[in-house]
Amino acid sequence: MAEATRTGVAIVGLGGAVATTAVAGVEMMRLGAMGRDGLPFADAEGLVPYESLVFAGWDVDGDDLAKAAHGHRVLDARQIEVAGPALAGIEPWPAVADPEYCRNARGSNLVAVPALRDRVAHIAEDVRRFRSEQDLTDLVVVNLASTERWPDLTLPALATVDGFEAALDGDDPAITPGMLYAYAAITEGCPYVNFTPSASADVPALQELALRRGVPVAGKDGKTGQTMMKTVLAPAFRSRALTVDGWYSTNILGNRDGEILDDPDSLSSKVATKGRVLDDILGYKVEDHVVRIDYYRPRGDEKEAWDNIDLVGFLGQRMQVKVDFMCRDSVLAAPLVLELVRLVVEAQRRGEGGAQEQLGYFFKAPVTRDGGRPEHALYRQEQVLRDWLAAGAR
Repeated sequence: MAEATRTGVAIVGLGGAVATTAVAGVEMMRLGAMGRDGLPFADAEGLVPYESLVFAGWDVDGDDLAKAAHGHRVLDARQIEVAGPALAGIEPWPAVADPEYCRNARGSNLVAVPALRDRVAHIAEDVRRFRSEQDLTDLVVVNLASTERWPDLTLPALATVDGFEAALDGDDPAITPGMLYAYAAITEGCPYVNFTPSASADVPALQELALRRGVPVAGKDGKTGQTMMKTVLAPAFRSRALTVDGWYSTNILGNRDGEILDDPDSLSSKVATKGRVLDDILGYKVEDHVVRIDYYRPRGDEKEAWDNIDLVGFLGQRMQVKVDFMCRDSVLAAPLVLELVRLVVEAQRRGEGGAQEQLGYFFKAPVTRDGGRPEHALYRQEQVLRDWLAAGAR
């Protein structure tokens, strides 16, 4: 890869824990202060280097990333010392937000324009300025913003490109902030990644637009901790014909994501993407499948995900499996975001627009081009992605 390569990453939610962790990780790699642990495709040849990534983006909180990182308490003191100067030099751009879609996201660093077309124009101008000022070879937009409540996904405004364009002109409330960022990215020719459970480029209108424009889009809802474990264990139970009679999952976390999910509407978006995975893998509905996410402030980013699984085996004998995953939410998510950026750039270089089904490995609710049921088993998803990478290398 040529040394002049510079890949821009414009992040929605730049001041959040996942984004600041990702930016700090790249800076530490650039300085030789960390290895490649946690990066599942560090061995893939031909992708843009991690060190070539250049970061900017939007956030409702205008604090520079060093101050934000101190508040999130993901990085330790040594890491803050190493990455701090680079983080301090990045301040978020004013964000497009709407409290009707995300009630617990608070901040004053906001775009003060009401019309949807004007908001799109503002986002697009930020993207163009970033590309020009940083002399970028590629530019990816990544949604790491707080979870929005879902709109009515059956509305005509979201069904076709023409309907979406008319809805923009009419300031239709069916269009969410996440969709505005996705629309701006696609029309600017930038690959778009939705790491959140929010509706954005996965609605039919924007899927169609991305395919027309030849722009790769990927999503949605990053698969990091508990659901990753579910997509490893459930295929094993199915393989051994062990019937899952019930699966109780609960999460406690106290970071900004947890606070956002304390709102019932935002929570319902998250639980929906976490909840559907199990039935799809097993091939039957688990009647007693419970998923809980509770905001617990003292835990911060140190999430605990606890699962109790009730199984029925040979002779009707009952068994249980219990999993307690004590993890760092952002430490799991940030490297996946970096890999997704590199992979959608590769898809764009191959001329592959629209939904990137081979990237389902990264998501709880992988988007498919035909709206069909996605593959959820992690081992199968990885093989699909590895095969795609190998095909490009030939």
